[in-house]
Amino acid sequence: MDTRSVDHELVEAATATARSRCRGDNHTVAAAARAADGRVVTAVNAYHFTGGPCAELVVIGAAASQGAYDLTAIVAVGDRERGVVPPCGRCRQVLLDYFPGIEVIVGTGPDLRAVPIRDLLPETYVWADHQLDAG
Repeated sequence: MDTRSVDHELVEAATATARSRCRGDNHTVAAAARAADGRVVTAVNAYHFTGGPCAELVVIGAAASQGAYDLTAIVAVGDRERGVVPPCGRCRQVLLDYFPGIEVIVGTGPDLRAVPIRDLLPETYVWADHQLDAG
């Protein structure tokens, strides 16, 4: 598995958002993403029994609403000191489809690592032609 250096500022931003914004059962995970221009965007999930969006999906929309369409790194952090939460299968596929070169921070404590999304979704379905050119 290819690993890269961890963007600790992103982990801290997601952790701070989880601590300050995740309250009750509707918002239990926060995500932070870094845009290609360096800015950090945060968001929280919107739990609903019909399948509300995960924090990673909400942060994609929040970033787009701020004009950040090229995300380079992302992390999700759970409430109640759960730490880094790996993306679910749906989020992995969406991240690959939108940002085939994005790095995802996974792991716990000293074992945090940044990995290319392709490593989290091997033998993936190729939805968009631009994925074929990403390495």
